[in-house]
Amino acid sequence: MQAYKIMHGLWGMRKMMFTKYIVVVDADVDVRNTSEVVFRLCANTDPQRDSIFTKGPSDVLDHATSEIASGSKLGIDATRELPGEGFKRPWPPLIQMDESVKARVAKILNL
Repeated sequence: MQAYKIMHGLWGMRKMMFTKYIVVVDADVDVRNTSEVVFRLCANTDPQRDSIFTKGPSDVLDHATSEIASGSKLGIDATRELPGEGFKRPWPPLIQMDESVKARVAKILNL
């Protein structure tokens, strides 16, 4: 439940309350690399288990909300699941290409 604690903590910090979407990833993910975050979002989540909808304050200029200054928020836990969180099987390792494969791909793509 650590990811949910982070989401709610962020939504409770001053202007972060206006954030509509929060995706929590593991510490080894480069959050500045959109492709890496989206990969973890798609690979590590089960929508029913890892998503939370909540209501809260929204920016008064947000035209998408159904009421002025009040809207919904979506939090997604894209972290590796742990046995203590009810995950009953071992989490698979991240598959990575070895250096020889990377070199072949780079040669083919002229990188």
